[in-house]
Amino acid sequence: MKIMSINAGSSTLKWKLFEMPEKTEIASGMIDRLGSPKAVFKLKYNGKKTEREEAVESNEIAVLSILSALKDAHIIEHFEDITAFGHRVVAGGEYFKKSEIVTEENLDRILELAEYAPLHNKVEAYYISVFKKLVPKAIQVAVFDTSFFADIPEINYLYSIDLDYYKKYKARRYGAHGTSHRFIAQRLDQIVDGGIQDKNVIVLHLGSGASISAIKNGKAFDISMGFTPIAGITMSSRSGDLDVSVIPYLMNKLGIMDVNKMIDIFNHKSGLLGISGISADMRDIEDVAAKGNNDRAQLALDIYRNRIIKFVGSYIAEMGGVDVIAFTAGVGENSAEVREDILNAFGYLGAKVDTEKNAVRGKETKITTDDSKIAAYLVPTNEELLIAQDTYGFAKILD
Repeated sequence: MKIMSINAGSSTLKWKLFEMPEKTEIASGMIDRLGSPKAVFKLKYNGKKTEREEAVESNEIAVLSILSALKDAHIIEHFEDITAFGHRVVAGGEYFKKSEIVTEENLDRILELAEYAPLHNKVEAYYISVFKKLVPKAIQVAVFDTSFFADIPEINYLYSIDLDYYKKYKARRYGAHGTSHRFIAQRLDQIVDGGIQDKNVIVLHLGSGASISAIKNGKAFDISMGFTPIAGITMSSRSGDLDVSVIPYLMNKLGIMDVNKMIDIFNHKSGLLGISGISADMRDIEDVAAKGNNDRAQLALDIYRNRIIKFVGSYIAEMGGVDVIAFTAGVGENSAEVREDILNAFGYLGAKVDTEKNAVRGKETKITTDDSKIAAYLVPTNEELLIAQDTYGFAKILD
């Protein structure tokens, strides 16, 4: 059974095609610079890679381009060869606590929840409609970024504001990257001796966007991101946590009248980029800092690690200890230095890095010594596979 996982953004459309239940990745690709006459179309299959520029000026043309490319490559003969499409949807609010088949009612609800993720839910809902139109017999499934954290304890999701704001308007911590954190939790349950059902686990999803979760007895317990993904640790271009009074203060100093412009600064011009003044890419900053002549680059690295250590430390205290720490996503999977620095901060708790095992990139491995009191792992994330697994679950029932 062929299942396609869809990850749609405002200007990008990423996808992977799987054969299920074998979990075999058949093909993958993306369209970048969507809406442009020079959009970049990428396709990868059977060890082949193709890349070209073409005019992709609408969401429907984007979907047609992907499906047509699969036909041209004889990966499918008909659009209907794809049984189901699984869509990453950012905001599920409290309404969607698990993945769901997309009915008209559910599609309306996804659009209603767009106020929690205005840059994402509307686009994702539109793509669901396009795939439904072009492949009407296929099953459409929504997999929500927030669902993994929907049932964390209320002491962790409530803000210290008037409780009526939550009761009336659902203003609370929702988290994000839940698909990745759930995938890592499932994988850890398979590779950690004895599983994680009776263990305290901390997962560090360190990518362009970054988040840290606490997982207790196999269930999400806390998450660094908040009402939106801007909260938590320092990220590539997002500020992470800050005092809300900074917003009106800087608006006054900068002569900004629209609060959304200020939020845009905290989302796109802050974090590593804002501190270093160089780049939002960790690799660029590490290269400059290594030369020893740029204080801002080193400061950005120091703040980045400091915020991670603070969150990890608070979760250790909150859960009463930690048994397993996992690193994933772009930085987490590829920076041995970041992993080692963070684990060394908890050497007083018995965390011991195996430097030889840690000197890897993107390969699943245990990176602590056998006598380490905390077991740490590098676990590559695969959100698309988890989306395909959830989608296959529905498709199998309805087949």
